[in-house]
Amino acid sequence: MISTENLPDKTIVDRRKTVRNRDLRNTVQKSRERLAKQSMVSPEYSLELLKLHAHAIVSSVVAVPLLVVLASFAGFAIGFGPEIFVWATLSCLIYTAMALLSRRFLKTGKKDTRKLWTRIFLLGHLFVGLSWAVLTIIPCASCGAEPAIFYKAILLLMATSATATICYTLPITIVISFAIPVVAFGAQYGMQQTGMLATALVFAGLLFFTFVAVRLEKSSKSGLAYQNENHSLVAELEMAKSISDEARRRAEEANLAKSRFLASMSHELRTPLNAILGFSETMSAEILGPLGNDTYKTYAKDIHSSGEHLLNLINEILDLSRVEAGKYEIKEETLRLTDIAEDCMALIQMKADQKNIKIEPNFQEGLPRVLADERAMRQVLLNTLSNAVKFTPSGGTIKLLVGWTESGGQYMSVVDNGPGIPEEEIPIVLSAFGQGSIAIKSAEQGTGLGLPIVQALLSMHGGKLELRSKLREGTKAIAILPRSRVLNELPAEPIENQQKSKRHGLHDKRSQQRSIA
Repeated sequence: MISTENLPDKTIVDRRKTVRNRDLRNTVQKSRERLAKQSMVSPEYSLELLKLHAHAIVSSVVAVPLLVVLASFAGFAIGFGPEIFVWATLSCLIYTAMALLSRRFLKTGKKDTRKLWTRIFLLGHLFVGLSWAVLTIIPCASCGAEPAIFYKAILLLMATSATATICYTLPITIVISFAIPVVAFGAQYGMQQTGMLATALVFAGLLFFTFVAVRLEKSSKSGLAYQNENHSLVAELEMAKSISDEARRRAEEANLAKSRFLASMSHELRTPLNAILGFSETMSAEILGPLGNDTYKTYAKDIHSSGEHLLNLINEILDLSRVEAGKYEIKEETLRLTDIAEDCMALIQMKADQKNIKIEPNFQEGLPRVLADERAMRQVLLNTLSNAVKFTPSGGTIKLLVGWTESGGQYMSVVDNGPGIPEEEIPIVLSAFGQGSIAIKSAEQGTGLGLPIVQALLSMHGGKLELRSKLREGTKAIAILPRSRVLNELPAEPIENQQKSKRHGLHDKRSQQRSIA
């Protein structure tokens, strides 16, 4: 059994490679690092925060005055005089004026007027604070001191919390709006025992809600910073996408030009090559008569061998181009890998005999048929056998094995006792036009396309090529087909059943003849 552990995928037709997106990933990574180094709190966000503040005031133009009106009716119910309604009217007018100013700022506010509008908003909040300070000095004629203290303290806390919730993008407004009311409340009731506790509570509430507003402001700034980063990344991605699309378009045009070139050049090269091969073979064989000079005969043989080498190179380049372009169609049929191995061994035997190389077959028995392209499987085995014969020294041995894999698939393996390949050069050998140091030094240099074509053809069948080699220990090339390619053969029908079927067939035939008669 041959192990099918996963090796690094070097298949040249794997469209899932991300190498083509390396430039895009680098651009995005650089943009992300550059944006991460920027300060999260940029002065550019001040205008955005001021706009958020104005939006909050406009959106609360009904809620806050409604709170003031309800509070005035509650104060009147517990004993406050008509002055409470005067205060409510004044407060509602101030909040309405703030909303109108905010709406005007949203329409006309620009970056160069940010400081002016900030001062206007702070002044408006100062008037809001004065209106709440007026509340602290309004007497309650019909109620006692404690109900008035609790009423005003609760109302100040509610107003402070509402302002902190609405105006957190400008936290200083909370201090400006309620510092004066808290001081006025303390001056009014701080000398009493109940008033002292209420003053402490109101002051603590002011500090707490100011702290909350500051934290919310920082969160808003962070959100704006992340939003700005997101917009920058989107812009960078769009730019990178446009560059990638342009590069892809150029690559597609170049690939189309390459395909057209190969299609035209294949015809232009093969036509004269056929003449060269035919005439050189005729001359070297002296079919039309002796050449009269042995040197000319040697030249004719060299021309013929060079022409064959060039024709093989053209065929391999065209095969590789078809596979890369996805135009190589496999014609699936049922076949036995052992039959393929025997045929290929017979074809390569003459070349092996020239170097006195022995090919030892070792096929497992009872192997079922597989569903594959016969031409592709022959090319896979011929390429690997040719490489083994090429690099195996004279008098060496090549083992040809066919059998089961551990996962239930089948394999064809070619093992030689040649010089081997350094482990670090195996990826180079498996790449297109790649050659190892041994091949470069060898007198029989190839094109470097044999194994990439094998790898591509196996990948189209869902299989893979494993190449294992060490220096001075030989090389082992394993072509693996997956389990899904192996056909489950039905058991043979017993002889008794076959005889019964024949008798039934004869009986049916005689019955038909009688009915016709």
